[in-house]
Amino acid sequence: MTIRHLKIFIAVAETGFMSAAANRLYLTQPTVSQAIRDLEDHYHVQLFERLHKKLYITQEGQQLLNLALMTVGNFDNLELSMQRLKERIPLRIGSSLTVGTCLMSKVIADMEAESPKLDIYSFVSNTEEIEQKLLRRELDVAVVEGIIESHELISIPIVEDSLVLVCGKNHEFYEKDLVLASELEGRKFAIREKGSGTRKLFEQYLSSHNIHIRTAWEANCPRTILNAVIYNNALAVMSQRLVKHECMHQSVKIFRYENDAWDRYFKLVCLKQTADSSSQSDCPVSDNIISPGIQTLQSVLNRYRELQLPEEIPACVFKNDRI
Repeated sequence: MTIRHLKIFIAVAETGFMSAAANRLYLTQPTVSQAIRDLEDHYHVQLFERLHKKLYITQEGQQLLNLALMTVGNFDNLELSMQRLKERIPLRIGSSLTVGTCLMSKVIADMEAESPKLDIYSFVSNTEEIEQKLLRRELDVAVVEGIIESHELISIPIVEDSLVLVCGKNHEFYEKDLVLASELEGRKFAIREKGSGTRKLFEQYLSSHNIHIRTAWEANCPRTILNAVIYNNALAVMSQRLVKHECMHQSVKIFRYENDAWDRYFKLVCLKQTADSSSQSDCPVSDNIISPGIQTLQSVLNRYRELQLPEEIPACVFKNDRI
């Protein structure tokens, strides 16, 4: 028996007439009559009794009606749910911890307001893990601050960012307007976990300038790093976007690297769509990405492109004096 048989049976039971059920369902009366006979033959019961040209449901028919209403109702709900699912646009977005902490909640809220049909899943981890999930097709797109190694991925700079040296108000650097690179030697630092793009960039700087620090805190949570700066007198190098609130409330002070040497970009990353895609550095998203969801993400990210230092925050400088 089919859902069609059950729907015809329900219409007959509710109207009491084959002709009325046929009119309701836009069917011929013989079609309706045959459907009822098919049900009775299949279940070996009489579903209706005829009295004065009207049909009255039998006890067995009433039992079938109760079950049929439930079955048809569940089927209709299934159809509606799948239709709504079809109308949704799934998008799996990855973001590195820095980006996820300071930017992605606002970006996703803007995307959902602009495109209500988007069904967004967000995954936040370090750049290394995000890259692996993209390669395994577990994510559709990502926004990261770290360096992408795989040649199977396109990486497009899209949002301005800058690393800054951060200290708490109880640290001796807090009274300075200028900190020299040589002053970092042997200092206590809170740093990100291995796999972090921020950590990788900072370690490259330390190595190239022969600077040795003491790692006192290692964490995969930017808030933990910041708390170590505020409450435990550690230094840290982190995104300027992560410390704006604390700077405004003077619980930390930041030092920008001279000549903007620590400036960087958050990058939009996705799989290459064709084997002959353009280079990673100058490849426009629109030439390689066809997903409407990713197009929306790109558009929203452009609103957050500029990095501005509020006038209330002192323009302190971190200067290199090491060869």
